[in-house]
Amino acid sequence: MTRLDRETASAFAAMTFGHVGREYPNMLMHLLNGPEDVRPPSVLHPIFYGSFDWHSCVHGWWQLLRLIRRFPDLDLAPAIRARADPMLVPEKVAGEIAYFERPGAAGFERPYGWAWALALHDEACRHDAGWGTALEPLARLLAERCKGFLPRLTYPLRVGTHFNIAFALTLAWDWAEHRDPALRTAIADAACLWFGSDRDCQAWEPGGDEFLSPALCEAMLMSRVLGAGAFRAWFDGFLPRAAAGEPATLFTPAHVSDRSDGKIAHLDGLNLSRAWCWRQIAAVLGPVHSVAPRAEAAAATHLAASLPHLGDDYMGEHWLATFALLALDRAD
Repeated sequence: MTRLDRETASAFAAMTFGHVGREYPNMLMHLLNGPEDVRPPSVLHPIFYGSFDWHSCVHGWWQLLRLIRRFPDLDLAPAIRARADPMLVPEKVAGEIAYFERPGAAGFERPYGWAWALALHDEACRHDAGWGTALEPLARLLAERCKGFLPRLTYPLRVGTHFNIAFALTLAWDWAEHRDPALRTAIADAACLWFGSDRDCQAWEPGGDEFLSPALCEAMLMSRVLGAGAFRAWFDGFLPRAAAGEPATLFTPAHVSDRSDGKIAHLDGLNLSRAWCWRQIAAVLGPVHSVAPRAEAAAATHLAASLPHLGDDYMGEHWLATFALLALDRAD
């Protein structure tokens, strides 16, 4: 499978609808300032208390809203809308904002959760339901935090986990179009400073618990900020042997030895996010570029490796369908 169809969308929706409201098990990232802070997830986070952790619940909602926009006649669409209506409301968003404003919470979910909250707001705004308006204060808060953070980040975060800065800034870049020119400028300046002179990437990946490709996330961000012509020149220097399938690791799906282990299960996410990156990169390079056919083939190979395993265990089930959707859905 290389494209999203209604049957697959329905399966994704059913999987995710089953966990965005599932409070336990729950992996809290929570600083206790005192005994009064010992509270259950649904009290700490009025909206995003499900899906095992905060960021997975955020992008679970992004996924559900995107699916019902792409396929309005999904069987679950009425139930998804009925659940969203009382959840994505100003008073509950205010509760989420209050958490970010707690002492010691300045870096909560930075940058991954911030970026997904922006993506959720962007998707919510595409629906005539008031969800986007409700989520806007949270999105604006996190956009301002992002603008404050980037000048202080001396070195880029090149890891393949939640802290990867290129992945987060790609989502933030897309949100900022028509909304926040200053954020786009900050992202472009940072990306060019950090990555503009990178050449001959060796791609020492994957790490054993990574779900993002540092090399391909960097390339995807640069494809956004440089524009097609400048990006092709940059890419040819960054991965000069890509047309020959080198470095081979970028074209080889990761092996997942234990899908019940939450960290090892990240590697299914790596396969899915690489598929998304390769497709995005190929689209900007254009069909006549020598790397484009190999990039598309790599995307298909990575998808085939992990798409059948989204629901094998809750360690993957609570988040993998989002990355599968990124890889499969080519519509805006």
